[in-house]
Amino acid sequence: MSKASALPAWQALRTQTKQTASVSLATLFDSESDRQARMSLTLDGLEVDFSRTHLTAETVALFLELAKAQELEAWREKMFTGAKINTSENRAVLHTALRAQDDTPLMIDGQNVIPALRAMQAKAAAFVSAVRDGKHLGATGQKITDIVNIGIGGSDLGPRLVAGALQKAGAGPRVHFIANVDAAESTLTLAPLNPATTLFVIVSKTFTTQETLLNARTARSWLIAALGEAATAKHFVAVSTNREAVEAFGIDATNMFEMWDWVGGRYSVWSAVGLSVALAIGWEGFSSFLAGAAAMDQHFRTAPLAQNMPVLMAMTGLFYRNFRNAGAIAILPYSEQLRNLPRFLQQLDMESNGKSVTREGEAVDYATGPIIFGECGSVGQHSFHQWLHQGTDVIPVDFIGVRHDAWHKPEHHAVLLAHMKAQAEALKSGRGNADPARANPGNKPSTMIWLDTLDPYSLGLLLALYEHKVFCQGILWGINSFDQFGVELGKKLASEILEKQ
Repeated sequence: MSKASALPAWQALRTQTKQTASVSLATLFDSESDRQARMSLTLDGLEVDFSRTHLTAETVALFLELAKAQELEAWREKMFTGAKINTSENRAVLHTALRAQDDTPLMIDGQNVIPALRAMQAKAAAFVSAVRDGKHLGATGQKITDIVNIGIGGSDLGPRLVAGALQKAGAGPRVHFIANVDAAESTLTLAPLNPATTLFVIVSKTFTTQETLLNARTARSWLIAALGEAATAKHFVAVSTNREAVEAFGIDATNMFEMWDWVGGRYSVWSAVGLSVALAIGWEGFSSFLAGAAAMDQHFRTAPLAQNMPVLMAMTGLFYRNFRNAGAIAILPYSEQLRNLPRFLQQLDMESNGKSVTREGEAVDYATGPIIFGECGSVGQHSFHQWLHQGTDVIPVDFIGVRHDAWHKPEHHAVLLAHMKAQAEALKSGRGNADPARANPGNKPSTMIWLDTLDPYSLGLLLALYEHKVFCQGILWGINSFDQFGVELGKKLASEILEKQ
């Protein structure tokens, strides 16, 4: 298959972009009175508004030709049906199966994976209920009050984001996270906790991840110093595939929760990797989180491409990355509860699409994954927003807002949303001034994403939206979004350095 840049649709997009480079966002709004309504899509309380981008009907039509040439719909179906689209590792990519709402058989290498998945979910649900209801107690007979998730990468970022976004004060065990091998994180996290009421969730697919196991051993030493060796079985559980290593650590194998090689780390929060989330919000809440993602899966799989949220998100990203030379995207959630969203999306996007060769191993001659950065509003306005407004780079922005005030502080919520809307308007329209230092050029794009409420279902919708956007961009670029060989060299060199010390 030809590289994306050699395709007629790619060349046509390049030509069309040059021809329309002088058309501003203000001009588009002036000439299209229904632009915002026409360029907004909704699904179950999630709205994505593309009107503040430079996309036109012609641009979208050309991207649809590119999607056809790159066989996007066929690749999409391959993913959902268990084909091994992670070609470099010969693996299926089935995070969508983790949130499937029915038991339709799904075959990998001749085996239906759904029964094993349902068994794992039933086991996790029972454990969550036992902890939250006080049936699983610590070694001294006390109820668990604190959960510490020990993992790194996808074993940390997803659970950290979701638990932080959804946990309500006093509604369940408090959840804490240790990821950094720097002793500061483990020491400061453990210091205020009571060993007798603390449960550790160790998340490592192979149970060999160096940073995770070092942190886990530190946590075990902390526990044993207070409660003795035998307490390990009551206070540690594992999410892994390596039963032998889990048992050698001192964890009861009945408290090991399975994961599979068809689930990549950055897509794993929907699996048993999300156990700490379920412990925080309850299995009913976790099931609603899965259901929201499943609804986005259904939309992505069945909606026409021209009205498909993830597809249009992907097209918008490619438009600015490849045809407007934007090297970054700013993720700006106007919600303190979503403060970890930019970090989560950094891994999802940059680890997936930070590639420089096609699936066939040929070097690309076009830009692929952009830099992802961000901060929650309105904090970021007093940091890097100056650069967004008056800097020399044009950086697309994703604004994420929540319409409902969950904290019943209307004066705070009104100010928060007013600032979000104002930032989008300032980027779009700018401001003229006789003093150049006070002038804002405007004509800078943003996508507005609205949640009616921030609850498990809506968060599932939002995260699945971004997952499928990243998938679509990988297909349009012709790269494999599901391996991450680039991170392995550093791990290997670190081990070699340690062996020499």
